[in-house]
Amino acid sequence: MISFWKKAVDVEEAKKQALLSLPLILTNVSYSSISLVSIMFAGHLGQLQLAGATLANSWAVVSGFAFLTGLSGALETLCGQGYGANLYTMLGVYLQTSCIISFVFSIFISIIWFFTKPLLLLLHQDAKISKSAALYMKYLIPGLFAYGFLQNIMRFLQTQSIVMPLILFSMIPLGIHIGIVYSLVRSTSLGFEGAALAVSISLWIAIIMLAAYVKLAKRLAHTWEGFSWESLWLIVPYFKLALSSAVMVCLEYWTFEILVLLAGLMPDSEITTSLTAMCVNTHAITYMLTYGLSAAASTRVSNELGAGNPGQAKNAMIVTLKFSVMLCVLLTVILGFGHRIWAAFFTDNPSIITGFASLTPLLAISIALDTIQGVLSGVTRGCGWQHLAVCINLVMFFFVGLPIAGVLGFKFKLYVKGLWIGLICGLVLQATSLLLITFCRNWSRFGDLPVNSEIEATPVNVAC
Repeated sequence: MISFWKKAVDVEEAKKQALLSLPLILTNVSYSSISLVSIMFAGHLGQLQLAGATLANSWAVVSGFAFLTGLSGALETLCGQGYGANLYTMLGVYLQTSCIISFVFSIFISIIWFFTKPLLLLLHQDAKISKSAALYMKYLIPGLFAYGFLQNIMRFLQTQSIVMPLILFSMIPLGIHIGIVYSLVRSTSLGFEGAALAVSISLWIAIIMLAAYVKLAKRLAHTWEGFSWESLWLIVPYFKLALSSAVMVCLEYWTFEILVLLAGLMPDSEITTSLTAMCVNTHAITYMLTYGLSAAASTRVSNELGAGNPGQAKNAMIVTLKFSVMLCVLLTVILGFGHRIWAAFFTDNPSIITGFASLTPLLAISIALDTIQGVLSGVTRGCGWQHLAVCINLVMFFFVGLPIAGVLGFKFKLYVKGLWIGLICGLVLQATSLLLITFCRNWSRFGDLPVNSEIEATPVNVAC
């Protein structure tokens, strides 16, 4: 491991990843900011509205958005290695299969969202906050379907290193969203509900733009050849990998959102819920920066493995890890100097802003750890090792991190700080485990396992 770290940076590989990751960072930040902007507008309507919107957003992530994001992660493995192996036609087929699966699951998730209030009350959340969150969720349902399609098309383009158009088609909806949410919240009777409805409208605008690009762009003519019946036959085998990808992502997302639910059980639940949710949302927005590197690692690793170049795939991973360390330092400095300014975007309440400031050192540590593990998670998706990541995330978060968080938060009365210390413990063990697996596995044997048009012979078997 040390010898790889000391190795000089491959300038050509670094250039490829910079051109790939920077647009993806901007894209992910823009899309994630759509929800964040709505929360900020809702937060300025009052403390209850802030708590309701943040709890709703957390519940939306834990019960829907995270799962759909995870399902699309299978495309990073299949389309990435398929593109590297020059199996261009299959990329469009995989995209269609993934969209079908996302649509079906969106139907089931939307039914769950209709029962948000009783579910939150069952989890012992404050009645007023639960009612507010349930109202917010109902207006997010249309956006759920758009979100699933959006994630799939993003992966489809990303694995072909077509990322510059993504910047345009993410910033335009974000700019439009600011105008929509301002109008609905400030100029109509919708108010609080308008903040959620604006998210749904903006996500559909984004997906329509991306779909039009895929349909009309000449550079995609060899990977998108229109609808194919073959996508229906691949649903079952594709779902096996997609489910592992979804669980891998959900386990970590669920950990963060469980912290918000635990905060709702503490004294002064409106303040503790708002504080924890603000930390989680801050974590999420910084992870969008990390996800750009993670996606770049996944794309470069999967492309090289598909082309039969395992040595270059591992070199790509090393370059991305070095980029992640640089990003850790940058994010820590920004958070250290600008945490009060950032908190003011969410609320005018001085007690919440002061509480957020006291959590900043712990938040900086967790963000740094998550940046490292985010890149390693991208490598696992590129290699098709999702089943290994599922085991690691389950053990480190649910059997180590969350129990420690519960004990420190409630038994030792550290409250929100205790919750975050437990999270840090889980992140340390998760990142260490992924690092050991990534460096200790024998990558050389991947070169003789090319990707073909049958899903059963794709990276699911490579990982075994």
